[in-house]
Amino acid sequence: MFEITEYSVERVLDPYGILSGTRYEFLLDLNVPEDDELHQEEGVTLRVVYVDEESGSRIAKYEFLTTTSNKYIDFELEEDEERMVLAFCTEHAREAEA
Repeated sequence: MFEITEYSVERVLDPYGILSGTRYEFLLDLNVPEDDELHQEEGVTLRVVYVDEESGSRIAKYEFLTTTSNKYIDFELEEDEERMVLAFCTEHAREAEA
C-alpha cells in the first residue's frame, strides 16, 4: 500500500456545460515501498479526475505516472487503494475553490 506524501488539486472548468457535476484534477505524489511492484526509482505520481455530483462522488479516471519523466505506468488501483484515494479526494476537493 502506498502513502500520499504531497498533492495538488485544481477545479476542471467545463465552459460548454456538457459534463455533469464538478470535476477536479488531483496530482498525488506517492511513497511506494521498494518491494511493491508499482515502485519506480524516479518516483510515482497518481493523476486523478474526481467528480462531485448530486448523486455522490466518484473517480472518473486515474493514471499512474513516473514523477520525473511523466511516463505512463500501466497499473491499476486495488479496491482498498481506490477507496483510500476516493476518501482523500472527497476530503480535499473544496481546496480548489479557495
